[in-house]
Amino acid sequence: MTRPTRQREDRTQWQGEDEQETEDDIDLDDLDPEDLVRTADGELIHEETGLIIEEEQIDPGPEWRAFNHQERQEKSRVGAPTTQTMHDKGLTTTIDWKDKDAYGRSISSRKRSQMHRLRKWQERIRTKDAGERNLQFALSEIDRMASALGVPRSVREVASVIYRRALNEDLIRGRSIEGVATAALYAACRKEGIPRSLEEISEVSRVERKEIGRTYRYISQELGLEMKPVDPKKYVPRFCSELELSEEVQSKANEIIETTAEKGLLSGKSPTGYAAAAIYAASLLCNEKKTQREVADVAQVTEVTIRNRYQEQIEAMGIHS
Repeated sequence: MTRPTRQREDRTQWQGEDEQETEDDIDLDDLDPEDLVRTADGELIHEETGLIIEEEQIDPGPEWRAFNHQERQEKSRVGAPTTQTMHDKGLTTTIDWKDKDAYGRSISSRKRSQMHRLRKWQERIRTKDAGERNLQFALSEIDRMASALGVPRSVREVASVIYRRALNEDLIRGRSIEGVATAALYAACRKEGIPRSLEEISEVSRVERKEIGRTYRYISQELGLEMKPVDPKKYVPRFCSELELSEEVQSKANEIIETTAEKGLLSGKSPTGYAAAAIYAASLLCNEKKTQREVADVAQVTEVTIRNRYQEQIEAMGIHS
């Protein structure tokens, strides 16, 4: 009975050696990308050889199973999800500033002083080095500017990811932290389709407009952020709302932008100025006249820009002023 077992062991050992030799002989650079298949479990395998290229996948889901809503509610856990907007991704403990216990009662003065010391040391040890302190400062700047601009949470998350990528690629060297943080926020606004002009961004930033634009172009090129030109129509609802114009004016402005853009007038023009001129023209056509000064103030462009774009647009539309 022992002989066949030994033979099987020998055969298994030979097979293992053969497989090891086969894996060693395969050069990953020679594999055709079209032969690589991603499985449902997240593994990347080579179809012909069965070689597993990637297998270290982290499952962020729970380890328990639930078969109905009640079970899911009973097994659900509390706690905020991880976020890119905090330097530690929100994983470290935060000691609350309220000096109350779990029942909402005020704690004693001795406990208060103890919690004060714990809170102070907790803040100190959350950032272990200068790099983390700089990241904490940059992400707080992004959060501050995003709040001032009134952009949604998704924009802050994307901006934080872009800044982290720039930090990993060592693109911060030689540039101010505020400049790169502002440029990341501007890029995130464009990525998420919630455009804010450079003038609006520079108003809430501590960096000049010229530096923001220069830094944005640099990180966009280095990180390969494929940015499409901003559609002027995305500015129309916000500008019309601030000018208290009707839906009719908004629709007419969008129509002017679409028609004139098809004729190639948009190429090389500022989207904010183009949108402002279309709104000005639409307000005249719909008898809800606004002055060029009023429209220019809202769009943060000059009256000269509006006049120039306005003349081009009405000529293209075949409208005589």
